[in-house]
Amino acid sequence: MRPPRARPTQPAAARSAAWPVGLLVALCFTTLPLFLALSPGRPSLLDLWQQLGIRVTVHYGTTRSCSLRTRDVLLGGLLSPDVDEASCRSRYLSSLHRAPSPHAPSPYLVSRLRKYEALHRRCGPGTPSYDKSVRQLASARHSMGLAECRYFVWTPPGPGGDSHHLADRVLSMASAFLYALLTRRVFLVDMSGDMAGLFCEPFPGATWELPPAAGFPAQNLTRLRRGGERSYGSLLASRKVGTEDPAGVRSESLPSYAYLHLARDYQLPDQLFFCDADQTVLGKVNLLVLRSNLYFAPGLFLVPQFEDELRWMFPAPDTVFHHVGRYLFHPSNEVWKIIAGYYASYMAKFDERIGIQITARDRNPVPAAEAYLKQVTACTSQEKILPEIDPDAASTDYEAAATAKAVLVSSAQPEYAERLRSMYYEHATVTGESVSVLPQPGGAGKRPQNNQKLLVEMFLHSYCNVSVVSSWSTVGYVGHGLAGVRPWLLLPPPPRNQTVANPPCVRATSMEPCFHAPPSYDCRAKKNGDLGAVLRYVRHCEDADDGLKLFD
Repeated sequence: MRPPRARPTQPAAARSAAWPVGLLVALCFTTLPLFLALSPGRPSLLDLWQQLGIRVTVHYGTTRSCSLRTRDVLLGGLLSPDVDEASCRSRYLSSLHRAPSPHAPSPYLVSRLRKYEALHRRCGPGTPSYDKSVRQLASARHSMGLAECRYFVWTPPGPGGDSHHLADRVLSMASAFLYALLTRRVFLVDMSGDMAGLFCEPFPGATWELPPAAGFPAQNLTRLRRGGERSYGSLLASRKVGTEDPAGVRSESLPSYAYLHLARDYQLPDQLFFCDADQTVLGKVNLLVLRSNLYFAPGLFLVPQFEDELRWMFPAPDTVFHHVGRYLFHPSNEVWKIIAGYYASYMAKFDERIGIQITARDRNPVPAAEAYLKQVTACTSQEKILPEIDPDAASTDYEAAATAKAVLVSSAQPEYAERLRSMYYEHATVTGESVSVLPQPGGAGKRPQNNQKLLVEMFLHSYCNVSVVSSWSTVGYVGHGLAGVRPWLLLPPPPRNQTVANPPCVRATSMEPCFHAPPSYDCRAKKNGDLGAVLRYVRHCEDADDGLKLFD
Protein backbone atom coordinates (compact mmCIF):
# COMPACT_ATOMS: atom_id res chain seq x y z
CA MET A 1 0.00 0.00 0.00
CA ARG A 2 1.14 3.51 -0.74
CA PRO A 3 1.76 5.46 2.49
CA PRO A 4 -0.67 8.31 3.17
CA ARG A 5 0.26 11.59 1.61
CA ALA A 6 1.93 13.91 4.11
CA ARG A 7 0.19 17.18 4.88
CA PRO A 8 2.27 20.00 3.35
CA THR A 9 4.04 22.13 5.91
CA GLN A 10 3.94 25.88 5.93
CA PRO A 11 6.68 28.19 7.10
CA ALA A 12 5.99 29.95 10.41
CA ALA A 13 6.14 33.37 8.77
CA ALA A 14 3.56 32.39 6.18
CA ARG A 15 1.29 30.97 8.85
CA SER A 16 1.52 34.13 10.91
CA ALA A 17 0.66 36.23 7.85
CA ALA A 18 -2.26 34.02 6.80
CA TRP A 19 -4.32 34.09 10.00
CA PRO A 20 -5.38 37.76 9.73
CA VAL A 21 -6.61 37.10 6.17
CA GLY A 22 -8.60 34.10 7.37
CA LEU A 23 -10.07 36.13 10.21
CA LEU A 24 -11.12 38.88 7.78
CA VAL A 25 -12.81 36.37 5.45
CA ALA A 26 -14.64 34.78 8.39
CA LEU A 27 -15.86 38.19 9.57
CA CYS A 28 -17.16 39.00 6.07
CA PHE A 29 -19.15 35.76 5.87
CA THR A 30 -20.69 36.26 9.30
CA THR A 31 -21.26 40.00 9.59
CA LEU A 32 -22.14 40.95 6.01
CA PRO A 33 -25.21 38.67 5.76
CA LEU A 34 -26.30 39.85 9.20
CA PHE A 35 -25.93 43.50 8.16
CA LEU A 36 -27.93 42.88 4.98
CA ALA A 37 -30.60 40.96 6.83
CA LEU A 38 -31.10 43.78 9.33
CA SER A 39 -31.20 46.50 6.70
CA PRO A 40 -34.65 47.84 5.68
CA GLY A 41 -36.01 46.30 2.50
CA ARG A 42 -33.30 43.65 2.36
CA PRO A 43 -33.88 39.89 2.30
CA SER A 44 -33.80 38.05 5.61
CA LEU A 45 -30.78 36.04 6.71
CA LEU A 46 -32.78 32.89 5.99
CA ASP A 47 -33.38 34.09 2.43
CA LEU A 48 -29.65 34.76 1.99
CA TRP A 49 -28.75 31.30 3.21
CA GLN A 50 -31.21 29.75 0.78
CA GLN A 51 -29.84 31.81 -2.10
CA LEU A 52 -26.38 30.47 -1.22
CA GLY A 53 -27.76 26.94 -1.54
CA ILE A 54 -28.00 26.21 2.19
CA ARG A 55 -31.16 24.19 2.81
CA VAL A 56 -33.11 25.25 5.87
CA THR A 57 -35.42 22.73 7.49
CA VAL A 58 -37.91 23.18 10.30
CA HIS A 59 -38.76 20.43 12.79
CA TYR A 60 -42.37 19.84 13.77
CA GLY A 61 -43.74 17.23 16.13
CA THR A 62 -46.63 15.11 14.92
CA THR A 63 -49.86 15.19 16.91
CA ARG A 64 -50.07 11.43 17.27
CA SER A 65 -46.53 10.51 18.22
CA CYS A 66 -43.44 11.92 19.87
CA SER A 67 -41.29 11.49 16.77
CA LEU A 68 -40.10 14.52 14.84
CA ARG A 69 -40.39 14.83 11.10
CA THR A 70 -37.93 16.90 9.15
CA ARG A 71 -39.17 18.57 6.01
CA ASP A 72 -38.23 21.59 3.96
CA VAL A 73 -41.44 23.45 4.79
CA LEU A 74 -40.26 26.57 2.94
CA LEU A 75 -40.25 24.52 -0.28
CA GLY A 76 -36.70 25.28 -1.36
CA GLY A 77 -37.05 28.99 -0.66
CA LEU A 78 -40.35 29.32 -2.51
CA LEU A 79 -42.02 30.54 0.69
CA SER A 80 -40.79 33.36 2.86
CA PRO A 81 -40.40 32.49 6.56
CA ASP A 82 -41.75 35.92 7.54
CA VAL A 83 -45.33 34.75 8.12
CA ASP A 84 -46.40 33.78 11.62
CA GLU A 85 -47.25 30.09 11.81
CA ALA A 86 -50.26 30.65 14.07
CA SER A 87 -51.87 32.98 11.51
CA CYS A 88 -51.70 30.35 8.74
CA ARG A 89 -51.00 26.82 9.88
CA SER A 90 -51.48 25.28 6.44
CA ARG A 91 -48.55 27.30 5.09
CA TYR A 92 -46.08 25.34 7.21
CA LEU A 93 -47.90 22.03 7.77
CA SER A 94 -49.42 21.19 4.38
CA SER A 95 -46.09 20.03 2.92
CA LEU A 96 -45.80 17.41 5.70
CA HIS A 97 -48.66 15.51 4.04
CA ARG A 98 -47.00 15.33 0.62
CA ALA A 99 -43.90 13.59 -0.63
CA PRO A 100 -41.02 16.06 -1.13
CA SER A 101 -41.31 17.62 -4.56
CA PRO A 102 -38.63 16.64 -7.09
CA HIS A 103 -39.18 20.02 -8.75
CA ALA A 104 -37.03 22.65 -7.05
CA PRO A 105 -37.87 26.31 -7.74
CA SER A 106 -35.20 28.17 -9.66
CA PRO A 107 -33.04 30.68 -7.73
CA TYR A 108 -34.31 33.37 -10.10
CA LEU A 109 -37.95 32.62 -9.23
CA VAL A 110 -37.12 32.72 -5.51
CA SER A 111 -35.37 36.07 -6.00
CA ARG A 112 -38.29 37.52 -7.98
CA LEU A 113 -40.77 36.44 -5.29
CA ARG A 114 -38.76 38.17 -2.55
CA LYS A 115 -38.60 41.35 -4.66
CA TYR A 116 -42.32 41.13 -5.32
CA GLU A 117 -43.05 40.81 -1.60
CA ALA A 118 -41.02 43.98 -0.96
CA LEU A 119 -43.05 45.77 -3.67
CA HIS A 120 -46.33 44.58 -2.14
CA ARG A 121 -45.30 45.75 1.33
CA ARG A 122 -44.45 49.17 -0.09
CA CYS A 123 -47.47 49.64 -2.35
CA GLY A 124 -50.19 47.34 -0.99
CA PRO A 125 -53.43 48.37 0.73
CA GLY A 126 -52.96 50.25 3.98
CA THR A 127 -49.72 51.95 2.89
CA PRO A 128 -49.25 55.67 2.13
CA SER A 129 -48.22 54.72 -1.43
CA TYR A 130 -51.50 52.86 -1.99
CA ASP A 131 -53.60 55.73 -0.63
CA LYS A 132 -51.74 58.21 -2.82
CA SER A 133 -52.07 56.01 -5.93
CA VAL A 134 -55.81 55.51 -5.43
CA ARG A 135 -56.38 59.24 -5.05
CA GLN A 136 -54.38 60.04 -8.18
CA LEU A 137 -56.06 57.34 -10.28
CA ALA A 138 -59.54 58.29 -9.09
CA SER A 139 -59.11 61.98 -9.87
CA ALA A 140 -57.61 61.54 -13.33
CA ARG A 141 -59.54 60.68 -16.46
CA HIS A 142 -56.28 59.82 -18.19
CA SER A 143 -53.06 58.36 -16.94
CA MET A 144 -50.60 60.89 -15.53
CA GLY A 145 -47.53 58.96 -16.64
CA LEU A 146 -46.11 55.78 -15.20
CA ALA A 147 -46.73 55.69 -11.46
CA GLU A 148 -44.43 54.31 -8.79
CA CYS A 149 -47.06 51.73 -7.85
CA ARG A 150 -49.09 49.99 -10.52
CA TYR A 151 -51.85 47.48 -9.86
CA PHE A 152 -53.43 44.36 -11.31
CA VAL A 153 -56.83 43.53 -9.77
CA TRP A 154 -58.44 40.11 -10.19
CA THR A 155 -62.20 39.94 -9.74
CA PRO A 156 -64.29 36.74 -9.96
CA PRO A 157 -66.65 36.06 -12.84
CA GLY A 158 -70.32 36.51 -12.19
CA PRO A 159 -72.62 33.61 -11.29
CA GLY A 160 -73.93 31.22 -13.87
CA GLY A 161 -72.71 28.04 -15.54
CA ASP A 162 -69.17 26.94 -14.68
CA SER A 163 -67.91 30.50 -14.28
CA HIS A 164 -68.35 30.55 -10.51
CA HIS A 165 -66.47 27.28 -9.88
CA LEU A 166 -63.76 27.74 -7.25
CA ALA A 167 -61.22 25.56 -9.08
CA ASP A 168 -61.59 27.70 -12.20
CA ARG A 169 -60.99 30.78 -10.08
CA VAL A 170 -57.89 29.30 -8.42
CA LEU A 171 -56.35 28.53 -11.82
CA SER A 172 -57.20 32.00 -13.09
CA MET A 173 -55.76 33.67 -9.98
CA ALA A 174 -52.51 31.73 -10.40
CA SER A 175 -52.26 32.97 -14.01
CA ALA A 176 -53.07 36.53 -12.92
CA PHE A 177 -50.38 36.52 -10.23
CA LEU A 178 -47.85 35.29 -12.78
CA TYR A 179 -48.80 38.21 -15.04
CA ALA A 180 -48.41 40.65 -12.12
CA LEU A 181 -44.99 39.15 -11.42
CA LEU A 182 -43.95 39.59 -15.05
CA THR A 183 -45.16 43.19 -15.26
CA ARG A 184 -44.03 44.37 -11.79
CA ARG A 185 -47.57 45.13 -10.66
CA VAL A 186 -49.14 44.77 -7.23
CA PHE A 187 -51.58 41.85 -7.31
CA LEU A 188 -54.92 42.46 -5.57
CA VAL A 189 -57.91 40.12 -5.31
CA ASP A 190 -61.59 40.93 -4.89
CA MET A 191 -62.39 38.44 -2.10
CA SER A 192 -65.93 39.66 -1.49
CA GLY A 193 -68.87 37.29 -1.39
CA ASP A 194 -68.40 33.53 -1.49
CA MET A 195 -64.59 33.61 -1.42
CA ALA A 196 -64.24 35.40 1.91
CA GLY A 197 -62.27 33.51 4.53
CA LEU A 198 -61.09 30.65 2.33
CA PHE A 199 -57.40 31.53 2.01
CA CYS A 200 -54.60 32.94 4.14
CA GLU A 201 -52.73 36.05 3.11
CA PRO A 202 -49.88 34.80 0.91
CA PHE A 203 -47.60 37.86 1.14
CA PRO A 204 -45.78 38.59 4.42
CA GLY A 205 -46.66 41.82 6.16
CA ALA A 206 -49.34 42.83 3.65
CA THR A 207 -52.80 41.96 2.37
CA TRP A 208 -53.77 40.88 -1.13
CA GLU A 209 -57.46 41.70 -0.60
CA LEU A 210 -58.85 44.70 -2.44
CA PRO A 211 -60.25 47.05 0.22
CA PRO A 212 -63.96 47.91 -0.12
CA ALA A 213 -63.18 51.56 0.60
CA ALA A 214 -64.85 54.25 -1.46
CA GLY A 215 -62.78 56.17 -3.95
CA PHE A 216 -61.30 53.22 -5.85
CA PRO A 217 -60.99 54.25 -9.52
CA ALA A 218 -62.88 51.25 -10.91
CA GLN A 219 -66.21 51.55 -9.10
CA ASN A 220 -68.68 48.65 -9.02
CA LEU A 221 -66.45 45.90 -10.41
CA THR A 222 -69.44 43.61 -10.97
CA ARG A 223 -70.60 45.87 -13.81
CA LEU A 224 -67.40 45.49 -15.84
CA ARG A 225 -68.26 43.36 -18.84
CA ARG A 226 -66.99 42.33 -22.24
CA GLY A 227 -67.70 45.15 -24.66
CA GLY A 228 -67.99 47.75 -21.91
CA GLU A 229 -66.60 51.26 -22.29
CA ARG A 230 -63.49 50.50 -20.24
CA SER A 231 -62.75 47.06 -21.69
CA TYR A 232 -59.51 46.84 -23.62
CA GLY A 233 -61.31 45.34 -26.60
CA SER A 234 -63.66 48.34 -26.79
CA LEU A 235 -60.79 50.81 -26.39
CA LEU A 236 -59.11 49.17 -29.39
CA ALA A 237 -62.30 49.03 -31.45
CA SER A 238 -63.05 52.71 -30.83
CA ARG A 239 -59.42 53.61 -31.59
CA LYS A 240 -58.97 55.24 -28.19
CA VAL A 241 -55.93 52.99 -27.94
CA GLY A 242 -53.68 52.21 -30.89
CA THR A 243 -50.97 49.59 -31.34
CA GLU A 244 -49.53 50.67 -34.70
CA ASP A 245 -46.57 52.24 -32.88
CA PRO A 246 -46.75 50.72 -29.39
CA ALA A 247 -43.37 52.06 -28.30
CA GLY A 248 -44.42 55.59 -29.26
CA VAL A 249 -47.67 55.57 -27.26
CA ARG A 250 -47.41 58.05 -24.38
CA SER A 251 -48.81 56.85 -21.08
CA GLU A 252 -50.49 60.25 -20.56
CA SER A 253 -52.72 59.55 -23.57
CA LEU A 254 -54.08 56.30 -22.07
CA PRO A 255 -57.04 55.91 -19.70
CA SER A 256 -56.38 55.76 -15.97
CA TYR A 257 -57.49 52.13 -15.92
CA ALA A 258 -58.58 49.40 -18.34
CA TYR A 259 -60.69 46.26 -17.98
CA LEU A 260 -59.41 42.92 -19.33
CA HIS A 261 -61.95 40.24 -20.19
CA LEU A 262 -60.32 36.79 -20.40
CA ALA A 263 -63.29 34.52 -19.71
CA ARG A 264 -64.46 31.64 -21.91
CA ASP A 265 -66.74 33.92 -23.93
CA TYR A 266 -63.99 36.37 -24.93
CA GLN A 267 -63.40 37.17 -28.58
CA LEU A 268 -61.29 39.43 -30.73
CA PRO A 269 -60.15 42.08 -29.92
CA ASP A 270 -59.97 41.02 -26.23
CA GLN A 271 -57.79 38.08 -27.30
CA LEU A 272 -55.14 40.54 -28.47
CA PHE A 273 -54.06 40.64 -24.82
CA PHE A 274 -51.63 37.85 -25.82
CA CYS A 275 -49.93 39.97 -28.51
CA ASP A 276 -46.58 41.63 -27.93
CA ALA A 277 -47.61 45.09 -29.22
CA ASP A 278 -50.70 45.12 -27.02
CA GLN A 279 -48.67 44.17 -23.97
CA THR A 280 -46.36 47.11 -24.66
CA VAL A 281 -49.37 49.43 -24.59
CA LEU A 282 -50.96 47.78 -21.53
CA GLY A 283 -47.65 48.18 -19.74
CA LYS A 284 -48.28 51.95 -19.74
CA VAL A 285 -51.69 51.73 -18.03
CA ASN A 286 -51.30 52.06 -14.28
CA LEU A 287 -54.36 50.04 -13.24
CA LEU A 288 -55.67 46.91 -14.92
CA VAL A 289 -58.78 45.04 -13.76
CA LEU A 290 -59.20 41.43 -14.87
CA ARG A 291 -62.16 39.09 -14.95
CA SER A 292 -61.26 35.54 -15.91
CA ASN A 293 -62.17 31.90 -15.29
CA LEU A 294 -59.32 30.43 -17.35
CA TYR A 295 -55.84 29.11 -16.69
CA PHE A 296 -54.26 31.46 -19.23
CA ALA A 297 -50.63 31.05 -18.12
CA PRO A 298 -49.70 29.11 -21.31
CA GLY A 299 -50.78 32.15 -23.34
CA LEU A 300 -48.23 34.34 -21.53
CA PHE A 301 -45.46 32.15 -22.95
CA LEU A 302 -46.63 33.18 -26.43
CA VAL A 303 -45.77 36.84 -25.74
CA PRO A 304 -42.17 37.42 -26.98
CA GLN A 305 -41.30 40.09 -24.39
CA PHE A 306 -42.10 37.63 -21.57
CA GLU A 307 -40.20 34.65 -22.96
CA ASP A 308 -36.79 35.26 -21.39
CA GLU A 309 -38.11 36.04 -17.94
CA LEU A 310 -40.42 33.04 -17.97
CA ARG A 311 -37.54 30.80 -19.03
CA TRP A 312 -35.41 32.11 -16.14
CA MET A 313 -38.22 31.68 -13.62
CA PHE A 314 -39.31 28.27 -14.92
CA PRO A 315 -36.47 26.35 -16.63
CA ALA A 316 -38.97 23.45 -16.68
CA PRO A 317 -42.13 25.06 -18.14
CA ASP A 318 -44.39 22.29 -16.85
CA THR A 319 -43.82 23.40 -13.24
CA VAL A 320 -45.56 26.80 -13.48
CA PHE A 321 -48.72 25.95 -11.56
CA HIS A 322 -46.86 23.59 -9.22
CA HIS A 323 -44.67 26.46 -7.98
CA VAL A 324 -47.15 29.35 -8.25
CA GLY A 325 -49.97 27.34 -6.69
CA ARG A 326 -47.89 26.17 -3.72
CA TYR A 327 -46.66 29.74 -3.20
CA LEU A 328 -50.02 31.48 -3.46
CA PHE A 329 -52.74 29.23 -2.02
CA HIS A 330 -52.88 28.31 1.66
CA PRO A 331 -56.24 27.37 3.22
CA SER A 332 -57.33 29.51 6.14
CA ASN A 333 -57.08 28.06 9.64
CA GLU A 334 -60.81 27.31 9.63
CA VAL A 335 -60.58 25.30 6.40
CA TRP A 336 -57.25 23.77 7.39
CA LYS A 337 -58.83 22.30 10.53
CA ILE A 338 -61.17 20.27 8.30
CA ILE A 339 -58.39 19.21 5.92
CA ALA A 340 -55.97 18.19 8.67
CA GLY A 341 -58.70 16.37 10.60
CA TYR A 342 -59.74 14.31 7.57
CA TYR A 343 -56.13 13.52 6.66
CA ALA A 344 -55.29 12.34 10.20
CA SER A 345 -58.47 10.25 10.47
CA TYR A 346 -58.45 8.54 7.07
CA MET A 347 -55.32 9.11 4.96
CA ALA A 348 -52.27 9.30 7.22
CA LYS A 349 -51.90 5.55 7.79
CA PHE A 350 -51.69 4.71 4.08
CA ASP A 351 -48.45 4.96 2.12
CA GLU A 352 -50.23 4.68 -1.24
CA ARG A 353 -53.12 7.06 -1.80
CA ILE A 354 -55.04 7.19 -5.09
CA GLY A 355 -57.21 10.19 -5.88
CA ILE A 356 -60.11 9.77 -8.32
CA GLN A 357 -61.93 12.95 -9.33
CA ILE A 358 -65.04 12.53 -11.47
CA THR A 359 -66.62 15.57 -13.05
CA ALA A 360 -69.57 15.78 -15.40
CA ARG A 361 -69.83 19.20 -17.05
CA ASP A 362 -71.42 20.64 -20.15
CA ARG A 363 -68.13 20.48 -22.02
CA ASN A 364 -67.36 16.97 -20.75
CA PRO A 365 -70.49 14.85 -21.20
CA VAL A 366 -70.12 11.41 -19.60
CA PRO A 367 -72.32 8.36 -20.08
CA ALA A 368 -74.54 6.89 -17.41
CA ALA A 369 -72.96 6.29 -14.01
CA GLU A 370 -72.80 2.51 -14.56
CA ALA A 371 -70.95 2.86 -17.87
CA TYR A 372 -68.60 5.55 -16.58
CA LEU A 373 -67.75 3.48 -13.50
CA LYS A 374 -66.74 0.68 -15.89
CA GLN A 375 -64.43 3.15 -17.61
CA VAL A 376 -62.92 4.17 -14.28
CA THR A 377 -62.30 0.56 -13.20
CA ALA A 378 -60.98 -0.32 -16.67
CA CYS A 379 -58.47 2.50 -16.37
CA THR A 380 -57.33 1.65 -12.84
CA SER A 381 -57.06 -2.05 -13.69
CA GLN A 382 -55.36 -1.63 -17.08
CA GLU A 383 -52.77 0.77 -15.69
CA LYS A 384 -52.17 -1.30 -12.52
CA ILE A 385 -53.41 1.54 -10.31
CA LEU A 386 -55.93 -0.62 -8.45
CA PRO A 387 -56.16 -4.43 -8.42
CA GLU A 388 -59.03 -6.31 -9.98
CA ILE A 389 -61.54 -8.04 -7.74
CA ASP A 390 -62.03 -11.80 -7.54
CA PRO A 391 -65.80 -12.26 -7.97
CA ASP A 392 -65.63 -15.73 -6.40
CA ALA A 393 -63.79 -14.70 -3.23
CA ALA A 394 -65.29 -12.75 -0.36
CA SER A 395 -63.19 -10.02 1.17
CA THR A 396 -63.03 -11.89 4.51
CA ASP A 397 -60.89 -14.56 2.83
CA TYR A 398 -58.04 -12.04 2.72
CA GLU A 399 -57.97 -10.54 6.18
CA ALA A 400 -54.17 -10.38 6.28
CA ALA A 401 -53.58 -8.37 3.11
CA ALA A 402 -49.95 -7.78 2.19
CA THR A 403 -50.40 -4.14 1.20
CA ALA A 404 -53.15 -1.59 1.56
CA LYS A 405 -54.24 1.22 -0.75
CA ALA A 406 -56.50 4.14 0.03
CA VAL A 407 -58.83 5.59 -2.62
CA LEU A 408 -60.21 9.11 -2.33
CA VAL A 409 -63.18 9.54 -4.67
CA SER A 410 -64.67 13.00 -5.07
CA SER A 411 -67.65 13.71 -7.29
CA ALA A 412 -70.92 15.58 -7.18
CA GLN A 413 -72.49 12.13 -7.70
CA PRO A 414 -71.87 10.05 -4.54
CA GLU A 415 -72.81 6.78 -6.24
CA TYR A 416 -69.32 6.46 -7.75
CA ALA A 417 -67.67 6.25 -4.33
CA GLU A 418 -70.46 4.05 -2.96
CA ARG A 419 -70.26 1.54 -5.81
CA LEU A 420 -66.48 1.38 -5.66
CA ARG A 421 -66.56 0.93 -1.87
CA SER A 422 -69.11 -1.90 -2.14
CA MET A 423 -67.06 -3.60 -4.84
CA TYR A 424 -63.90 -3.79 -2.72
CA TYR A 425 -65.79 -4.41 0.53
CA GLU A 426 -67.66 -7.44 -0.79
CA HIS A 427 -64.89 -9.04 -2.86
CA ALA A 428 -61.24 -9.83 -2.40
CA THR A 429 -58.66 -8.68 -4.92
CA VAL A 430 -56.78 -11.06 -7.20
CA THR A 431 -53.46 -9.73 -5.87
CA GLY A 432 -54.36 -10.05 -2.21
CA GLU A 433 -54.07 -6.30 -1.69
CA SER A 434 -56.50 -4.47 0.54
CA VAL A 435 -58.30 -1.45 -0.96
CA SER A 436 -60.04 1.08 1.28
CA VAL A 437 -62.40 3.57 -0.38
CA LEU A 438 -62.45 6.58 1.93
CA PRO A 439 -65.55 8.59 2.88
CA GLN A 440 -66.18 11.62 0.75
CA PRO A 441 -64.88 14.77 2.46
CA GLY A 442 -67.22 17.60 3.36
CA GLY A 443 -67.16 21.11 4.78
CA ALA A 444 -68.25 22.66 8.04
CA GLY A 445 -68.50 26.04 9.70
CA LYS A 446 -69.87 29.36 8.53
CA ARG A 447 -68.18 29.66 5.13
CA PRO A 448 -70.08 29.01 1.89
CA GLN A 449 -70.37 25.24 1.92
CA ASN A 450 -69.77 24.55 -1.76
CA ASN A 451 -66.53 26.53 -2.04
CA GLN A 452 -65.23 25.28 1.29
CA LYS A 453 -65.94 21.68 0.29
CA LEU A 454 -64.19 22.17 -3.06
CA LEU A 455 -61.12 23.66 -1.41
CA VAL A 456 -60.97 20.72 1.02
CA GLU A 457 -61.24 18.27 -1.90
CA MET A 458 -58.52 19.99 -3.92
CA PHE A 459 -56.03 19.88 -1.07
CA LEU A 460 -56.83 16.30 -0.09
CA HIS A 461 -56.29 15.26 -3.71
CA SER A 462 -52.93 17.03 -3.58
CA TYR A 463 -51.88 14.53 -0.87
CA CYS A 464 -52.43 11.56 -3.19
CA ASN A 465 -49.56 9.72 -4.88
CA VAL A 466 -51.62 8.83 -7.96
CA SER A 467 -54.26 10.95 -9.67
CA VAL A 468 -57.07 9.76 -11.96
CA VAL A 469 -59.30 12.59 -13.17
CA SER A 470 -62.05 13.24 -15.65
CA SER A 471 -61.14 15.30 -18.67
CA TRP A 472 -61.71 19.05 -18.17
CA SER A 473 -61.69 18.59 -14.36
CA THR A 474 -60.26 21.79 -12.93
CA VAL A 475 -60.55 20.36 -9.39
CA GLY A 476 -58.28 17.56 -10.60
CA TYR A 477 -55.92 20.04 -12.28
CA VAL A 478 -55.42 21.90 -8.99
CA GLY A 479 -54.98 18.71 -6.96
CA HIS A 480 -52.35 16.99 -9.09
CA GLY A 481 -50.70 20.31 -9.91
CA LEU A 482 -50.08 21.02 -6.21
CA ALA A 483 -48.98 17.40 -5.71
CA GLY A 484 -46.54 17.58 -8.61
CA VAL A 485 -47.73 14.34 -10.24
CA ARG A 486 -48.78 13.57 -13.80
CA PRO A 487 -52.40 12.36 -13.80
CA TRP A 488 -54.23 9.65 -15.66
CA LEU A 489 -56.92 11.43 -17.69
CA LEU A 490 -60.28 9.71 -18.25
CA LEU A 491 -61.02 10.48 -21.87
CA PRO A 492 -64.49 11.59 -22.98
CA PRO A 493 -66.41 9.02 -25.04
CA PRO A 494 -66.66 9.46 -28.81
CA PRO A 495 -69.79 11.33 -29.80
CA ARG A 496 -71.84 8.54 -31.40
CA ASN A 497 -70.39 5.08 -31.81
CA GLN A 498 -69.79 3.95 -28.19
CA THR A 499 -70.57 4.86 -24.62
CA VAL A 500 -67.11 4.31 -23.09
CA ALA A 501 -63.84 5.68 -24.39
CA ASN A 502 -61.23 3.23 -25.66
CA PRO A 503 -58.58 3.44 -24.30
CA PRO A 504 -60.32 4.44 -21.08
CA CYS A 505 -57.54 6.79 -19.97
CA VAL A 506 -54.14 8.16 -20.94
CA ARG A 507 -51.18 9.28 -18.85
CA ALA A 508 -50.71 13.02 -19.18
CA THR A 509 -47.25 14.03 -20.34
CA SER A 510 -47.38 17.13 -18.14
CA MET A 511 -48.80 17.94 -14.70
CA GLU A 512 -49.85 21.39 -15.92
CA PRO A 513 -53.51 22.44 -16.16
CA CYS A 514 -55.06 23.00 -19.57
CA PHE A 515 -55.86 26.45 -21.00
CA HIS A 516 -59.33 25.48 -22.18
CA ALA A 517 -60.15 28.45 -24.41
CA PRO A 518 -56.96 29.86 -25.93
CA PRO A 519 -57.10 32.62 -28.54
CA SER A 520 -57.42 31.63 -32.17
CA TYR A 521 -55.36 34.59 -33.44
CA ASP A 522 -51.63 34.04 -33.99
CA CYS A 523 -50.05 37.42 -33.21
CA ARG A 524 -46.70 36.51 -34.78
CA ALA A 525 -48.25 35.44 -38.08
CA LYS A 526 -50.95 38.16 -37.83
CA LYS A 527 -53.71 35.71 -38.74
CA ASN A 528 -55.68 32.84 -37.24
CA GLY A 529 -53.55 29.78 -36.75
CA ASP A 530 -52.60 26.80 -34.62
CA LEU A 531 -51.04 28.21 -31.45
CA GLY A 532 -50.14 24.68 -30.37
CA ALA A 533 -47.47 24.66 -33.09
CA VAL A 534 -45.72 27.97 -32.27
CA LEU A 535 -43.48 26.87 -29.37
CA ARG A 536 -42.23 23.38 -28.59
CA TYR A 537 -43.26 23.66 -24.92
CA VAL A 538 -46.81 24.95 -25.63
CA ARG A 539 -48.86 22.15 -27.17
CA HIS A 540 -52.43 20.89 -27.24
CA CYS A 541 -53.97 19.19 -24.20
CA GLU A 542 -54.69 15.47 -24.11
CA ASP A 543 -58.24 16.01 -22.84
CA ALA A 544 -59.17 19.12 -24.84
CA ASP A 545 -58.04 19.16 -28.46
CA ASP A 546 -58.35 22.93 -28.81
CA GLY A 547 -56.74 23.70 -25.45
CA LEU A 548 -53.11 24.62 -24.79
CA LYS A 549 -50.80 23.20 -22.17
CA LEU A 550 -47.22 23.70 -21.01
CA PHE A 551 -44.77 20.83 -21.49
CA ASP A 552 -41.14 20.37 -20.58
